Amino acid sequence: MTIEAGRIRRLNEAEPNPKGRYVLYLMQQSMRARFNPALERAVAEANRLDLPVVVCFGLLDGSNGFPEANARHYAFLLEGLRDAAGHLAERGIAFVLRKASPAAVAVDLARDAALLVLDRGYLAIQKRWYGEIADAVSVALVQVEGDVVVPVDIASDKHEHAARTLRPKIRRHLGDFLEPVRAVKVKHPATRLGLKSEIEIGDPAAVLAGMVLDRTVGPVKRFTGGENAARTRLKAFVGDALSRYGAERGRPEAGAASHFSPYLHFGQISPVEIALAVRAAKSGTAEDKDAFIEELVVRRELAANHVHHTPGYDRFATAVPDWARKALADHAKDERPHRYSEEDLAEGRTHDRYWNVAMAEMRVTGFMHNHLRMYWGKKILEWSPSAEEGFARTLRLNNRYFLDGRDMNSFTNVAWVYGLHDRPWARRPIFGTVRYQSENSLRKIDAKAYERDVTRLCAAEGVTDLRF
Repeated sequence: MTIEAGRIRRLNEAEPNPKGRYVLYLMQQSMRARFNPALERAVAEANRLDLPVVVCFGLLDGSNGFPEANARHYAFLLEGLRDAAGHLAERGIAFVLRKASPAAVAVDLARDAALLVLDRGYLAIQKRWYGEIADAVSVALVQVEGDVVVPVDIASDKHEHAARTLRPKIRRHLGDFLEPVRAVKVKHPATRLGLKSEIEIGDPAAVLAGMVLDRTVGPVKRFTGGENAARTRLKAFVGDALSRYGAERGRPEAGAASHFSPYLHFGQISPVEIALAVRAAKSGTAEDKDAFIEELVVRRELAANHVHHTPGYDRFATAVPDWARKALADHAKDERPHRYSEEDLAEGRTHDRYWNVAMAEMRVTGFMHNHLRMYWGKKILEWSPSAEEGFARTLRLNNRYFLDGRDMNSFTNVAWVYGLHDRPWARRPIFGTVRYQSENSLRKIDAKAYERDVTRLCAAEGVTDLRF
C-alpha cells in the first residue's frame, strides 16, 4: 500500500524496535477504520515486520476533558468509536480504549510497540499531545496526514491572507493527493495479544451515562455519529443535493447543504473520499462539483492554514488582523441600539425573529446553515458591548452548541466575522471598515420556509415551545 510521501512525516530517527510485539496507531483525529491513510500505513508496517496492529484511543472527561466539549459532542464521538471498533475487529486489529489522555495511552502502549503511528492535527491541544508523545517515546514515530486533502505544509509555508492566495497553491497540488486509500489485508491478527479496552464501546449511550461532563447541552437525533452514517450521507448527497449545490447552496431552505461538517470535524469520513465521490458522481454539473470542492478543500484548508500558523487563534488580540482591530477600536464608543446578554443570545431572545430562528436550530439540533452562520456572527458583534466581548461570546456559543464546534473551521469563521481573510469595506457605525451584514441579506432566502423547517427539526428533537 502506497501512501503519498507528502502525507508522511518521521518525527524521530529511531528504527522499529526489534522486541516490539505490535505496531501501534493512536487514532485521535482520524476516527475511522476505512479510508484512513494513517491506519493503512500502520498495517503496511506491521505486515512488513510480521506483527499485528493495535489501535488506541484516549477518552477524557471531567475537568481534564476536551475543552468545551459536552454531552452533545461526546455522544457523537462515541457513536463514531463504536463504528471504528467494529470495523477494526473485522480486520483482525485490536482496539484499546482507555480513560486517559491520548498522550498517556500512546506512551504507555508504545513500551511494547515496534513503531508508533500518529494522526496529524492543527489545534493547539493536538500539537501538545503529539509533542508530549515525541518527548516520551523511544520507538520509531511516524505521523500521517489524513484529514485534509493537500497537506498544510505542502500547500503553503506561511499564513495566507485569503482564499484567493491559497487557492492556486491548493489547485497546483490537488491532483497529487486525490487518490483512493485502499484497505491493506492484515497478515497477523491481534487476537492473541490479550489487550483489552477499559471501556466497552458497544453501547455508546451507556458509556456516555458513566462520564463526568456537561449535560446541559444534550445529544441530538438529527445526526448520528460514525463512518457508517457519514457514508450514508455521502451517498445521498451525490445522488441528489449535489445537482442543486451550485445554484442553491446559499439557501438553507433548499436542502442543498451536505451536512458533512460534524463528520469531518471528528474525522469520521475523509475529505479525499468525499472529493473523489463528488468528482465521480453522475449527478451535478461541473459548476456544482467545482463549487463543492472549493468549500471542502480550499475554504476548509484555509482554516487549517490559519490555526496552524496562528498560535493565538482563539483570542481576539491575535486571531483578528491589525487593520480590523484598529477599525473596531475606532468605533468602540459608538452607540449600540441593541445590546443583549450572552444568556439572551443563547436563548434567542432578541428583536430579530430570524436570528432567533437560526439560534434555535443551533441550540436544539447542533447545526446552522453557513449563510446564516455569517449573519448570526455579525449580529453578535453588533449587539455586544465591545468587539472583544463579541468575539468571546461568538466563540463560546459556537463551541458549546455546534456539533462541529471547537474545530479549525470554527475558530477561523469566528475570526472572519471580525475581519480575518477579508478586506476593508465602507465605513459604518460599530463595524468601522469591517464587513457589515444587514437584515437585507435574509432577502436572498425564503425565511418563512426556513422557519418552518427549523420548527419541524426542533419538534423532532422534542422541542415544541419555541418563541421567535
